[in-house]
Amino acid sequence: MRKRIVAGNWKMNTTPQQGLALAQDVRNLSSGVPNEVELIVAPPFTHITSIVNELNKCRVKVAAQNCSSWEKGAYTGEVAPAMIASSGAVYVIIGHSERREYFGETGEILLNKVKLALQNGLSPIFCCGEKLEERDANRHFQVVENQLAEVLSRISQQEMKNVIVAYEPVWAIGTGRTATPDQAQEMHNFIRKIIEKQHGKEIANGTSILYGGSCKPDNAKEIFAKPDVDGGLIGGASLVASDFIAIAKSFPEK
Repeated sequence: MRKRIVAGNWKMNTTPQQGLALAQDVRNLSSGVPNEVELIVAPPFTHITSIVNELNKCRVKVAAQNCSSWEKGAYTGEVAPAMIASSGAVYVIIGHSERREYFGETGEILLNKVKLALQNGLSPIFCCGEKLEERDANRHFQVVENQLAEVLSRISQQEMKNVIVAYEPVWAIGTGRTATPDQAQEMHNFIRKIIEKQHGKEIANGTSILYGGSCKPDNAKEIFAKPDVDGGLIGGASLVASDFIAIAKSFPEK
């Protein structure tokens, strides 16, 4: 059975004090979420240690929003996967559309990040997805297949067991637009088939694929009802604990 996951990407929001308060709110509300749902928060780097300590012995796990593609050395401003792991985080978001768009992250860079994260015991949440012009040109499947081929086809089956995939239609991030549940299912099913080609049916069927395009309490239930949608990578709605928890409660009963 694939793991159901709801991960909150706080992006560049909250001070350490605000982040701690938000984490406390998520923890306090988390008892209402079914036990089989994995809850993850991804605060800015500056908050990770304090939030890990606050959530110690709690079901809510902590992720970093990014990591360096280098192991260590003279790379000013970079944060290595080993540093993130030593701070107590267990997941790391890699390849988010904002990193690809604003920081020019290529498939080669992302492959290095994924490999280093795995070597340091972190589970990557690997993001993929198309822009509006790519969807309008009917190139969305090709774009996503290329993104998966550049990275996930170049890791081992054993490594792939520790990877989560997040599909983020870039045209639906922060725009208020959302892929329809059928569009989400279509792409999630396509991604699973690509993973099957790369790593086999067992790995593909065991890989959690999250939806990451403006998922909110009022649309999560319909999206999460689709068979190949295993949860969400939540942006803006994760900054309000009650909304984040409402989304985590949106899975259909098993």
